Amino acid sequence: MQIDEEKCTGCGRCAWYCPVRAISVTAGQVARIDFDECVECGSCLRSARCPTEAIYLEELAWPRAVRRVLSDPLTITEEAGIAGRGTEEMKTNDVTGRFKRGQVGVGIEMGRPALGSRFRDVEKVTMAVARLGVEFEVQNPTTSLMSDRKSGKFRDDILNEKVLSAIIEFAIPMERLAELLDVLRQVSGQIDTVFSLCLASRVNLDGSIPTGPILEELAVWHAPNGKTNVGLGRPLYQEK
Repeated sequence: MQIDEEKCTGCGRCAWYCPVRAISVTAGQVARIDFDECVECGSCLRSARCPTEAIYLEELAWPRAVRRVLSDPLTITEEAGIAGRGTEEMKTNDVTGRFKRGQVGVGIEMGRPALGSRFRDVEKVTMAVARLGVEFEVQNPTTSLMSDRKSGKFRDDILNEKVLSAIIEFAIPMERLAELLDVLRQVSGQIDTVFSLCLASRVNLDGSIPTGPILEELAVWHAPNGKTNVGLGRPLYQEK
């Protein structure tokens, strides 16, 4: 993102909408962008509606271009084919049947909420969980930036790039969920950001959530609400 200093009046409206606080305005001066912190999400351009149209998009060279790919929700990635940072199938499992009974679909969203994440921290998490032998989702744009999917290593040229969030996706057997949570507890003390954890599983025949008892036994807080796709307009997945 760029600010045309000749047009900027220093009203500060854009700073209100920056999710990573990369924009500052000193009284009587124009707005300034901290380019090291800016994640190129475009929120200041779309939400602030600059009264003088001083904010504009610039062409981004590699590796900075990766910031916009994983931060701007309107960007459609080639890997996923949808706007956003993960894959559509994780949220539509009742339609796609991507995760089978006895499996847990895992989504680790780095940088959310509100802090953003540099890829050096994303890499610490992917390399930690890779030791469990997981296979990262190939249709995920985060995975496409890895130089070695088996080890969870990312390209060296993007490690200092900061994005609004990056989603790590894979599936594990239900019986290994406790082991994964232990790994995440350990690596959480080694990173300079936050992450949220999403667990997707088939609902039991009695309507209960299979991951619930495991999380409760380990004293892991989890939101009581969730997302269930009922497949309106599309045939539900039929388990064979």
